[in-house]
Amino acid sequence: MSEEKLDAFANREEAGKEEPGSEIAPGKEAERMEAAESETNAGPDKNGEETREPSPNEPPAEGLKDEGKEQAEEKKEGEAKENPETEQQADGETAKAEGEAEKLHREKEQLEQQIDELKRELEEKDNRYLRLYADFENYKRRTRNEIEAIKKYQAQDLIADLLPAIDNFERALKSEAKSDDAKNILKGIEMVYRGMMEALAKAGVKPIEAVGQAFDPRYHHAVMQEKSEDHPSNVVLEEFQKGYMLKDRVIRPSMVKVSE
Repeated sequence: MSEEKLDAFANREEAGKEEPGSEIAPGKEAERMEAAESETNAGPDKNGEETREPSPNEPPAEGLKDEGKEQAEEKKEGEAKENPETEQQADGETAKAEGEAEKLHREKEQLEQQIDELKRELEEKDNRYLRLYADFENYKRRTRNEIEAIKKYQAQDLIADLLPAIDNFERALKSEAKSDDAKNILKGIEMVYRGMMEALAKAGVKPIEAVGQAFDPRYHHAVMQEKSEDHPSNVVLEEFQKGYMLKDRVIRPSMVKVSE
């Protein structure tokens, strides 16, 4: 306690003593003692201001804070109950959020459907591409085979036109020549025939073997049948017209007589 306050307190005590007819009531005396004690416990704080210690009857500061917080929360709850517009606003925001979530869900389903449709379209186009690719490969193979066949049998028509002339040469060579001139003519015919046969052989032409062979309808054309004790059935006995092949293709089958 400061000296000035102590002096003031002492002066008040002396003034009370000097007045003979004044008496201090017991309640006031207690108040004066408490005030003096509070002044004694109070002291300057860091900023030079005096502070006082709380009395034992005062509630703690933390309890006051908790109580104030609870009261504030109760007040807010009461205001929310008393103000239905706030509750309606909250319900509206919740409904709005739910609507947006449902909208996003619908958009997701639509996107998934679009993805499935695009996948189906892609699969169909892939299958169509594979079919077109297979058709094109088959076309290329057919074209290549046709070109090879054209190159391979390009002389077929010419050879087919020459076969009657070759037949005439063969019939002429079978005739008998009596005079020297006829023999010379036959020699010339034979030379021409051999030259033609050599040229045809170079082009891939070869005669079909017939006499003594088993009858084969792919190479033989039967025009007659005859019983034969020396040959089994379906054996070529005689060839009337020679047949020819160009490589592996029959140009003309042999005209033959077959045993029964």
